[in-house]
Amino acid sequence: MIYILAAIFLWSSLGIVIKLSGVSVHVLMFFSGMISVLLVGSVLSKREFKSEMPKGKNIVYFLALGLVSLINTFLFFYAYKHTSIANAVLTHYTAPVIVAFLAPVFLRERLTMKILLAVAVATAGLWIMLGVSAGELFRLAVAGDRNTGGIIAGLFSGLAYAILIILIRILAKDFNPLVLTFFQNLIIAAVLAPFVFSTPRLLDSLTSAWWVFAVMGVVHSTVAPVLYFRGMRDVTAGKTAILGYLEPVCAIFLGALFLSEAVNLTTVIGGAMILFSGYLTIRS
Repeated sequence: MIYILAAIFLWSSLGIVIKLSGVSVHVLMFFSGMISVLLVGSVLSKREFKSEMPKGKNIVYFLALGLVSLINTFLFFYAYKHTSIANAVLTHYTAPVIVAFLAPVFLRERLTMKILLAVAVATAGLWIMLGVSAGELFRLAVAGDRNTGGIIAGLFSGLAYAILIILIRILAKDFNPLVLTFFQNLIIAAVLAPFVFSTPRLLDSLTSAWWVFAVMGVVHSTVAPVLYFRGMRDVTAGKTAILGYLEPVCAIFLGALFLSEAVNLTTVIGGAMILFSGYLTIRS
């Protein structure tokens, strides 16, 4: 569980880095992914890792891991770019609700009353923090509101994240976290490459935001995923998803601290509920 909590804390700083970068989402994803591929690939080139490479039908699972991760990350980064950090992370973390009901079907994990209670408390806290109904979100999206576009992207990234958690739980038991991290980023970079190298003023982005690629490549695309994949060996998908609710709390706090984003009373109340749900999960 400590591995997952450490990964969540590292990922919670993503919003700040993305907002300060001024770089397109697909460019950020590509270059941070490539840095991770080079770092992890240099380790995996050693002979002792040769037997851990995926073979046969497992290649299909790895391909799915990369593509779902691409969808999840792109939509999440898009949400960060087009709405506040609070709105992006809160909508993204609709995932635990979905995972709570998918895990018993696909992973044969027990759906206990404690997990249901934790999901209910965290979800209530999420919507208190968000402060808008589902109907209002839809109305704003139809009207073309830019902020709402980011919120909608966050909601769909939550769906992709739920599927991703299920896939990781399946693969984490049998594969080294470094192998999972390497192939995830390799597939993302391969898919994005044609779009990145046709981006106008790409060289300007490289020279002005090199530090962003370095930070994201090492911290968010390498260290955090390795910790997360390692933690998923021992923690159920349902509990992992609920622990993920701690990311919005950390991200909102960091956004207020470094970007002066407002934190109101509903954010504090909702955040406290989410923290309590995390406590229930850890205690169980």
